[in-house]
Amino acid sequence: MYEWGRFRIRDRRRPSAPEGSNAMSRELEKPHGKLSEAGSKGPARVLLVDDDRGILELLKLHLEAVPYAVTLAQSGEEALAAVSGGVFEVAIVDLRLGEEDGIEVMERLQAHQPGLEVIIATAHATIESAVAATKRGAFDYVTKPFAAGEFLHRVARAVEAWRLRHEVEELRTVVQARYEFDNIVTGSEVMRQVLQQVGQIAGTESTVCIYGESGTGKELVAKALHVASRRALGPFVALNCGAIPEGLLENELFGHARGAYTGADRQKKGFLQQAEGGTLLLDEIGELPASLQVKFLRVLEEREFYPLGATQAVKVNIRLVAATNQDLTKLVGQGKFREDLYYRLHVLPIFLPPLRERGGDIGLLAQHFLQRWGQELKKEVRGFTPEALQRLLMYEWPGNVRELANVVERAVVLATTALIPAEGIVLGRPDTPVAVSSGVTTLREAREKFERKYLIQVLTTVKGNVSRAAELAGKDRAEFYRLLRKHTLLPTAFKATA
Repeated sequence: MYEWGRFRIRDRRRPSAPEGSNAMSRELEKPHGKLSEAGSKGPARVLLVDDDRGILELLKLHLEAVPYAVTLAQSGEEALAAVSGGVFEVAIVDLRLGEEDGIEVMERLQAHQPGLEVIIATAHATIESAVAATKRGAFDYVTKPFAAGEFLHRVARAVEAWRLRHEVEELRTVVQARYEFDNIVTGSEVMRQVLQQVGQIAGTESTVCIYGESGTGKELVAKALHVASRRALGPFVALNCGAIPEGLLENELFGHARGAYTGADRQKKGFLQQAEGGTLLLDEIGELPASLQVKFLRVLEEREFYPLGATQAVKVNIRLVAATNQDLTKLVGQGKFREDLYYRLHVLPIFLPPLRERGGDIGLLAQHFLQRWGQELKKEVRGFTPEALQRLLMYEWPGNVRELANVVERAVVLATTALIPAEGIVLGRPDTPVAVSSGVTTLREAREKFERKYLIQVLTTVKGNVSRAAELAGKDRAEFYRLLRKHTLLPTAFKATA
């Protein structure tokens, strides 16, 4: 007869009935709620690691009855061989495996398979060993002897934790393929600081207001903020306040009750209710009519609102992200925007710089868009000629990143060679020449503009070779790098696209 804690076995086919074990057997065989179910993805895979073969066989018998797919190992080496050949949700590891330390075995298993949930089991429990096990990565810590039902429940909890985490990771992978921080193309220090700020803000529930010119990527940053937040599994809903007529905007935002007006034959959920549990982006918040500003202030203060025609308030759980290309403080001063609403929105402001202040990003973004459109259109286009790149870098980009994306898309569509020539870069409106500013600038501004254009020309000529560029400019490398940082120019952009 083998014995481990309260588990005993005489016949490996079934626990014996005598000695009061009937209740235990029934407890082992009955389901322990949702957590004990194997789920729709097939039986969970459990690795049992113990140097006592009898214990392994006993636990395997009961775990397979749930059912789980069970693999046995009597040493750390056997366990490592098992995880090297397959994926497991849970491993149950004895704290003492002969001469081996079970916690060290756990760490080696998790090094081979990150995310593996490990339950440490021992008959020699102390508070110190329990704390040490959990600190070093154990999901749970069980002490022998323990009740059979408790043991199965703990295993089920570990399985559920593993699957929930992997479902979240799979979902985030799908969403982040387009919106994660790593896919926001930038090389400029100013944008790196913005993304660092976004990363810090993401974990909070506070209201965020994103400021930036049209085309700078406000919605992209808002989506990245949502994906990195605790609301990532909830919906992301975006509403452009300037794109919907005032008469319809209230209905779109708050929804309506049945019979609210002629033709309202059914209840409609507005954007606020559609964003329940997630994030609501109100783009161009400065265009929100004064009548709706009052109502939306109540949403932020009370977290409730009245749909059109409703007599009962609706509670809402959302995180609000506002975005605007206007200066809200000026609108407040002009009486066009409520001051109390401004302070409710301006909790965590994020300022996106225009593309002309991110000179080092132009080449990187151009190459990024070229690769995207080349793949989508199945065209063998791999870069820009030096003259084309120089044309891109010297343009002011009033339409920012959106305009750059459109220019590159057009160039790829019409490209007939592997390198896009300068004449393939159509700037401004296609039917008009690029506008040249006739305004008089200060001498300092004129000098800085000339300095930036000169640096672009030199880097284009030497294809991003900083040593050669510094030599041509009559500067040492340290001073030349200082000038590049000043104008946010990246030498690698000239190497990649030349």
